[in-house]
Formats: sequence, structure tokens, C-alpha cells
Amino acid sequence: MPPDSTKAIARNLVERLQRAGFQAFWVGGCVRDVLLGRQPQDFDIATDARPEQIEKIFSKTLPVGRQFGVMVVVENGRPFQVATFRAEKNYADGRRPGKVVFADARADAWRRDFTINGLFYDPVAEKLHDWVGGREDLHAGIIRTIGQPEERFAEDHLRLLRAVRLAARLGFEIEPATFAAIQSLAPQIKRISAERVRDELVKLFAPPETAGRPSSEAPAARGLVLLRESGLLEQVLPELAATITCAQSPEFHPEGSVFEHLRRMLAHMPAGASEWLPWAVLLHDIAKPVTAQKDPVTGAIHFYGHEKVGAVMAEEILRRLRFPRKPIAVIVACVRHHMQFKDVRQMRKATLRRLLLRPTFPLELELHRLDCLGSHGNLAHYEFLQAQAEELKRKPRIRPPLLTGKDLIALGMKPGPALGALLREIREKQLAEELKTKRQARAWAKKKIS
Repeated sequence: MPPDSTKAIARNLVERLQRAGFQAFWVGGCVRDVLLGRQPQDFDIATDARPEQIEKIFSKTLPVGRQFGVMVVVENGRPFQVATFRAEKNYADGRRPGKVVFADARADAWRRDFTINGLFYDPVAEKLHDWVGGREDLHAGIIRTIGQPEERFAEDHLRLLRAVRLAARLGFEIEPATFAAIQSLAPQIKRISAERVRDELVKLFAPPETAGRPSSEAPAARGLVLLRESGLLEQVLPELAATITCAQSPEFHPEGSVFEHLRRMLAHMPAGASEWLPWAVLLHDIAKPVTAQKDPVTGAIHFYGHEKVGAVMAEEILRRLRFPRKPIAVIVACVRHHMQFKDVRQMRKATLRRLLLRPTFPLELELHRLDCLGSHGNLAHYEFLQAQAEELKRKPRIRPPLLTGKDLIALGMKPGPALGALLREIREKQLAEELKTKRQARAWAKKKIS
């Protein structure tokens, strides 16, 4: 659905609530984004209509949080959250309020997290309502809690991480008292579920929305630094915090520590990249701190086998954060294979082609490009692999194996380890272009079997 169409529907929902005699506004992040000239991801609506009244006005609703006054209105197949004005009290677990009471718009604004998220906008009258000082902070580029920072963060500890994410993604500064509270309360983030922490981190490290020049102010790169400065990094990703003091040999890594290497890679993150590329970046050298060895004679620093140890660590971290199985497999494959790229010019043709044909190769290649840009800047291997990949595209016959197990059984071979070994040998010769057709492969296999 086109963005303008979504915006028009959201305006229409407000208008229908107002025609029915209720107050209604766009609220939260959508107001912030519209005022910043950004395209909102969602339009949320707040109203003094109660859930049962919302159900009467709209034909299709879902009671996702009816007891809290939260409904979803489905219009043209698109969900919109419509919530009754409310105030919240008695937060005992750092996430959920113990008591919710329906209230007016001003009270609803004051229960929210940050001033820039506490703005209410009437799209029908085209009027902004600001009871919390959000407009001024939006113009100044400041993240500030509504009311006392300690109180807001005690209500929902995830707000500690959200403040960092908003600052990084919007290019804003965190107001000093708010930042001091984050540093003081950082350990409380451990009380939040892994799934909620993961979702914030995925948003924090997401590739940029628009293309731009590499910069330390790139959202993901700045987010990593803010996590470190806030004290949140050692709470949510302690293995990554260990890279801050992990030195590297200057002849290969003139940029310095592993942490600085990762920051520079994130600064080069391209717009439109896979959402899993930042995680491949963050985790590809995760085992360097635990594998570091310094040569007593030359002083060189080595990280033997860090890619293998790192693959195990990466899987443990991603499982801890409750990532789905598919992205775990993809990211772990990138970590495990990333050191192969330094040897691509010395690889046999068949070995190189197996690398090029891996399902994860496009992501691995982009990881390698960032790896180079985050250190020495030499893209010779990257350009070589690009050329090899283009050449392979012109040889579609290489992609599917020439023979299958059924073919070998038809030639008289029995199922077993020997059959698998012969299939691998045929595939090796195919990738080396020693066997080019099914007929050639069948004749060669028949001779081997006999």
C-alpha cells in the first residue's frame, strides 16, 4: 500500500471518530516522523472513545489489549492501533503497569516515554498539541524523558535501550540528565525479555534508510558507540564489549582495536542491505578477544581459529537473543567462512566455485567488502570475486549437479558412503569443468563403477 494511501486512511479514521463526537489524534512516533519529514512506519491513534464505542464505529476491529483500551482497527487490509486515552500506575516488573485508568489527552501524553513521542496531532484541524515540550526538543534534536528520567525508565526498562536507538537513528543527542540515568540504570535492562531486547537491537543496527557517505554518525555506527558509552553494551552483548580493548596488529588493522574495526564497518553499511548484514559484521570477529595470542619475538597479534570459535559463539549469542533459526544459520555461516576470502586467488577452480555457489555468498561478499573498508581498504579480492561471480552467471550448466544418486543407482551402484563419495567427485570435476555434460558424467561414472 503506498505511504500516501496509508496516511489518508489514518486521517479518515480520525475524522470518523470525531464525527461520532469523540476526540481523536495521531500520536507518538508517527507525529514525530511527519514533523521531521520522514515516512512513518505506522500511524497510531489516541481517542477518548472506549473500546466498545470503537467497535461500533468501525466494522473490523481486534481487541488486542481491550482491558488497557487498546484496539486494532483494520481498514483496507491495513491495521491501525486505536487506543483510549489512559494513565498508568504501579509498575512493579519494569514493564507492565499494575493499574490503568482511562483519562484525558493531556494525561495520556504525560504517561509516554520521551518528549518527542508525546506530541498529539489533529490531521483534520491540522493542529499540533504539545503538553510535554516535545516540539522544542524535536527542533533541537534532543532525546529527553517526559518527567523524571528515573521514573520513566523504572516503568519500562526497555526505554533505556530505546533512548539509544532513537538518538542513533534520528541523529539526536541524549539530554544529560536522561543519559546519566541510563548509565546508572543500565543493569536493569537484564530484566527485560530477550525478544524485546533483540527487537530493539535489530532496529538500532538496521542498515540506513537512505544512501549517504560513510560517517561516524551513520546510525548503526553511532548506535554501537552509544551502547558502549551508556554502559548498555556490556549488559546486552558482553562478548562485544570485550572487543573494546582487543588490540590488533597494525599491519593488517591500522584502525586499531576490534571494536573500532566493527564501528568503521558499520559506518560503511549500505542502504538497502540485508537486515542480517549488521549482525554478520558485529559477530564475525566476536572470538578475537578469546583467541588472541601475541608473538613474544615479533609482537604480532594472532587470532588462530577465531572464525571457528566465533561461529559457535555467534550461534550462542543469537540463540540467547531468541533469533529465529533461519537468520541464525545465515549469520553463523558468514562468521564461519569469512576468513576464506583472503585466499580466493589461490583456490582451485572447483573450490572457488563452491564458494560462489553457496546460498549465503552474496551476504558473505558484502561482509568481506565492509571488512576491507573497515581496515586496510584494499578491495582487490572483492573485485576479483565480483568478476568471478559474473563469469559464473554466464555458465548456468554448472549450477545443478550433472548426476544424482538415482543416476548412479541406475548404473548399478548400491546406496552407501561410496555413492556419496562418487557424487562429490563428479561435482568436483563439474565445477572444474572437466565434466561438462550429463553424458560425459555418466560415461565417466560408469567406468569408475566398473
